[in-house]
Amino acid sequence: MKLLILMMALYTGVNGCQQEEVDERVTLPENLEIVVEKMGNGAVKASFSASSANFYRVGFGQANTTMVRVEGNEALHTYVAPGEYRILVQAHATEEKFISSEYPVTITEQDLGIGIPTSGFESPESYDGYTLVWQDEFEGSMSEDWVFEIGDGCPNLCGWGNNELQFYQRENAEVRDGNLVITAKAENRGGRQYTSSRMKTQGNKSFTFGRIDIRAVLPKGQGIWPAFWMLGESITEVGWPACGEIDIMEMVGGNADGRNNTTHGTLHWSNNGTYASTGGKKSLAEGILNDNFHVFSIIWDKTIISWLLDNVQFHQIDISPSHMDEFREPQFLLFNLAVGGNWPGSPDGTTVFPQQLVVDYVRVFQADN
Repeated sequence: MKLLILMMALYTGVNGCQQEEVDERVTLPENLEIVVEKMGNGAVKASFSASSANFYRVGFGQANTTMVRVEGNEALHTYVAPGEYRILVQAHATEEKFISSEYPVTITEQDLGIGIPTSGFESPESYDGYTLVWQDEFEGSMSEDWVFEIGDGCPNLCGWGNNELQFYQRENAEVRDGNLVITAKAENRGGRQYTSSRMKTQGNKSFTFGRIDIRAVLPKGQGIWPAFWMLGESITEVGWPACGEIDIMEMVGGNADGRNNTTHGTLHWSNNGTYASTGGKKSLAEGILNDNFHVFSIIWDKTIISWLLDNVQFHQIDISPSHMDEFREPQFLLFNLAVGGNWPGSPDGTTVFPQQLVVDYVRVFQADN
C-alpha cells in the first residue's frame, strides 16, 4: 500500500537537510531497486525502479560531478580510473520530495580495459634445431635496441601512408608488470586527436630467416589497429615496397565481421617494379584477442614464410620466386598501435579510450644449420 505523507511533516530534500513544512499531500516513492551492469572499458549501466516515481536523479560517486536528472529508468556512465565508487539514485515524486539509495561498485583496471590478463597461451622457450638469438622479455625495462618514431609522419608520409589519425610519442609506451604496454589515448597532440606509440629496431637489430614469437594481448574497438611487423633494412636505399614487408600480426578492431577476434598475416613487396601483396587470416573460435594472451609467430626460411597463432599454422606463402628476393634480406622489427586509417576506418561512438597493446615478450630464434 502506497504511503501518503502530509508535507506538513518534515522531509529530506535534495541537499539532505530538513525542509520547511508545506501544506500539501504527496505520494512518496517507495521500493527503490538498483541494478548495476559493467559494460566493459569502464562503462557501467545503472537500472532502477520505484513505485510512484515521476523521475530520477543519478550520481556516479565521482568528485566534481552532480546529480543528473533522468526521465527513464537507466543511466550510463564511463569511469576512467580504478577505485571504489557509490552510485546514488534518487526516486522523485517532485523536485523536493524523494527517496534515495546507494549502490557500491568496484572498478578495476581490468574493468577499464587497462588491466593485464594472467591467462592465455605461452610458447616454449626453446625449439629443437633453433637457437635463441635475440629477445626482449620486458622485465624492468625494454631493450635499448628499440627506437621510437615521433609525430604523424608529415610532411613526407602524413598519416604514416595510411591516413592514420594518431600522433606517435614515446610517452605512450611503458614497461609495467613485466610487459610492454602501448596505450592509445583520445587526446590532442601535434594537431591530431589521438596519441600512441610506434617503435622499431632499425639500425640496431635485424634478422634474416628464423622463428619469431610475440606473446601479446591485443586492444579492441572500431578504428583500433595494432601491428607486429618487419621491414627490410634496405628501405633507406630502395624505399617501400621494394624493401619488402612482413606483417606478423595485424588486427583491425571493431564489432563487425568478427574483427576483434581475427589476426592477419601479410606480405608486401615489389614484383618487378609493381606493388604486390598477399596474405591470410585466422579467427578465434570463441572470444576475442583482447580476452587473453596469444602468441603470434612466423617461421621464415629461404623458400617459405608460415604464420601461426598459438603454435598452430594458419597460412603459408612461397617466397622462392626471384621477384621476391626482398624476403631473403635482413629485416628489422616494428611494433605500433594505430588509430584510424584506410583499413580499419575511424573510431566511432562505440570506441572506448584508452586502448592498450600489451606485449609479454618477443623472441627471435634462428636455425642451427
